[in-house]
Amino acid sequence: MAYLDNIAVFVRVVELSNLSAAGRDMRISPAVVSNRIKELEKHLGVRLFNRTTRQLTPTEHGTVFYAGAKQVLEAITMAEAAVSALSGQPRGTIRVTAPLGLGRRLIASGIPEFRDKYPDIEVRLRLSDHDVDMMKEGIDVAFRLGVLEDSSLRMRGIMNCERVLVAAPAYLEARGEPTGPDQLVGGGHDCLMLRYPGMREHFWTLKTPSGPAKFEVRGPFDSDDGDVLTGWALSGRGIINKPRFEVEPFIRDRRLKVILPDTPPIPVQLAAVYPHKKLQDPKVRLLLDFMAERCQRLINNLLVGK
Repeated sequence: MAYLDNIAVFVRVVELSNLSAAGRDMRISPAVVSNRIKELEKHLGVRLFNRTTRQLTPTEHGTVFYAGAKQVLEAITMAEAAVSALSGQPRGTIRVTAPLGLGRRLIASGIPEFRDKYPDIEVRLRLSDHDVDMMKEGIDVAFRLGVLEDSSLRMRGIMNCERVLVAAPAYLEARGEPTGPDQLVGGGHDCLMLRYPGMREHFWTLKTPSGPAKFEVRGPFDSDDGDVLTGWALSGRGIINKPRFEVEPFIRDRRLKVILPDTPPIPVQLAAVYPHKKLQDPKVRLLLDFMAERCQRLINNLLVGK
């Protein structure tokens, strides 16, 4: 078992290119990670990593061993999943990620309830509005609002979510309410954007009489946290583009007002994304079923004010 543990640590070090990051991911100290790598190198009789003060990269031996080690760990995972399916007692760890707003409102609060039903399943939740590399980070399930671009992944659609443009009444009184989407471009209005390093989209896609159209909007503020944008909008700093369920309570109490209702943003799909093999894992299927039903119910409740 110690040898398999050493292999698992080695694989995460390769994937994260860092001893400390692998240790945090596996909840062990960097010293333990280093010792496990040394034990593995001693057992194999080769050096697995080239080490410098700034970089950790696998040697040729390390690269070859990683490919085989990854297959071994995946085979063990699937064998354990098959046993769980036969026994009817799913167990193990699921790594889940979701955007900040979606995760806080819909996913995080459901994790304890899920574990109450399945006490042998541990869930590790990571919330981030950044794009997460599922394979590199070892993520089993990602809940996303948007389209699937990675063809190596599979997607389970949960529901289509209406999006709206909203702003505080104080902002609209000061700047005037736009009567058409063209008034959003060229600095005519302050549009609050979700942005982070590597993000490809810097525009809003709205429904128009001639079909979906992209508008290059600008504003003095942007953030990599969608809830920060909502806070700025509530304080009268600009216009935001949001899933309606996230801002419906503020629309209902008139702290935010929907603008341009005839040319709204295109809807976005809430979906669960996962590596293809993961659907064969009973605990992953259980989580997908649980969260899909929960998200649909909570979103509908938010939209009707329950």
